[in-house]
Amino acid sequence: MRSRREIAPLSIYDPVYLGIDENGRPVDITLIYKNLLTAGEPGAGKSGALNNVVAHASLAEDCRLWLMDGKRVELGLWRDRAEVFVGASLDDAIDRLRELQTEMDGRYDHLDGWKLRKISRGDGNQPIMLVIDELAYYSATAGDKRTRETFSLLLRDVIARGRAAGIIVVAATQRPSADIIPTSLRDLFGYRLAFRCTTETSSDIVLGHGWHARGFDASQVDPSTPGVGLLLAEGGIPRRMRCAYLSDNEISSIAGDGSAA
Repeated sequence: MRSRREIAPLSIYDPVYLGIDENGRPVDITLIYKNLLTAGEPGAGKSGALNNVVAHASLAEDCRLWLMDGKRVELGLWRDRAEVFVGASLDDAIDRLRELQTEMDGRYDHLDGWKLRKISRGDGNQPIMLVIDELAYYSATAGDKRTRETFSLLLRDVIARGRAAGIIVVAATQRPSADIIPTSLRDLFGYRLAFRCTTETSSDIVLGHGWHARGFDASQVDPSTPGVGLLLAEGGIPRRMRCAYLSDNEISSIAGDGSAA
């Protein structure tokens, strides 16, 4: 990770570096006006992907970082760099999603008044990146059925309508099943990153129906290669890649003073 002096001023409008592909070429994704879904079995590499994305957002001078992490420890090292940090409280997560929904509606009022279709760099509306680690905790485990459904409905609205308002959602789960990632939700994510999955069906739940039959199957990723996954960009085909890895010390350095040691 380069220092702030070398990359300043970093922007959320800039491409985010994720790692390298199987030919050694850098893999960058542009997340402004997009969303990212990543999933895979425990230890497959999704936390590494999240940390690369969060590192970029934390260094970007024009991004407001919101984090939700039911375990608190996966994203906890970034807590001091975040404007909002939600832990194991589903009620708190719902309150924050409502707050984000209100912010989104206010931005659309602004855009409508100025006859604009989306926010842009330097217009005074800083993009907000919402990163959720272990989506299943909030949508299928914590609380009761009613509160989980409320969370899911609010999140779906933010994902569906938030892009032009500069609200970026990055969500991760180690339970890529149809109840956690229904097709209607998955299809709202412009980027999908599937790490090793237990079955070809789970791989297709992340990437989209039929990809395994075309030779793109995350269940075939070698379990001895954590960080290797298939990245699908909107309108493209899955690209085999390996995510860059940030150690806890590197994360602490970036989160502590905005630069790597």
